[in-house]
Amino acid sequence: MAFAIKAEIRDPRAKAFSFMAQKTMYGGKQIAKGDTIFLFASENEGGHGPVARGIVTSAEAVAKKRGHSASKTRVNALIARQTPRVNIALRRTALAKRPLGRGELKRFADWSDGRPETELNFKFYRQATNKIVGISEKVAAYLDRFF
Repeated sequence: MAFAIKAEIRDPRAKAFSFMAQKTMYGGKQIAKGDTIFLFASENEGGHGPVARGIVTSAEAVAKKRGHSASKTRVNALIARQTPRVNIALRRTALAKRPLGRGELKRFADWSDGRPETELNFKFYRQATNKIVGISEKVAAYLDRFF
């Protein structure tokens, strides 16, 4: 399976990356060792889209936080509606050769058109938070052309 992550990337040319407690959406919590992942430098932190492609070398779910339940009567209950988070490490296999950031994807907003650009726009920018997302084979093949 293939995934994409949009996160703060301090050294785009690093040979290895690790990300702690990353939010997951659209199947991102299924990420596992050996999966392909595409790294996007988050525009929220001054980045400009695709940076690298890599292979996940480790993936571990982060335990849900405990606190007051919704009724505030049970302390140490799991907090409701937590987005699953994971810790991942990866090894870079390729550097990006072409841009593909928010500016290039913004016009792909017909959510039902089936285009890979639209899937990326929807998963990364409809809710602009940093996250790991699962991507279709069609999107993975499309992104491979940028490396």
